[in-house]
Amino acid sequence: MRNRMYAGLIAVMALTVFMVQAQQQSKDTKSMSHEEMNKRGDHVMGFDHTKTTHHFRLTPQGGAIEITANAAEDTASRDQIRSHLGHISKMFADGNFNAPMLIHEQTPPGVPVMKKLRSEIEYRFEETQRGATIRISTSNSEALQAIHEFLRFQIKEHQTGDSLEVDKTGRN
Repeated sequence: MRNRMYAGLIAVMALTVFMVQAQQQSKDTKSMSHEEMNKRGDHVMGFDHTKTTHHFRLTPQGGAIEITANAAEDTASRDQIRSHLGHISKMFADGNFNAPMLIHEQTPPGVPVMKKLRSEIEYRFEETQRGATIRISTSNSEALQAIHEFLRFQIKEHQTGDSLEVDKTGRN
């Protein structure tokens, strides 16, 4: 009886050790994957993600991609952000989503529909004090759903902490 109890205890301890190691490997893999995505992003976007802040906002009309330089005096990052987002807004309007595909090594959710309905979507580039914003809007419900899918994916991938819910206050 005692041997069975010890054998059971050893089995539970071994299983616990295995599960802890598996969780740590999963965390390490996710961390490495996020780090690799950031490296690809720095290359594709042309600026250092550690010197900038990304935000992705969901609005009733679509949403926004906002990037700012962390430091007000970092005019180099500010100018690189403006250049990148100016270029991206034109690419997206043309149905070209190669940049997010290169950064994430996959087609982000929503992109196929955004390509198909590109004439139904407006991309408006705006300079901000420390960077730029792309305002994305549509009156097409299918395009709107695709935009929200795309932005939610960006929020999760870039780990921005932005809300996954549509901001109905009209602040963005």
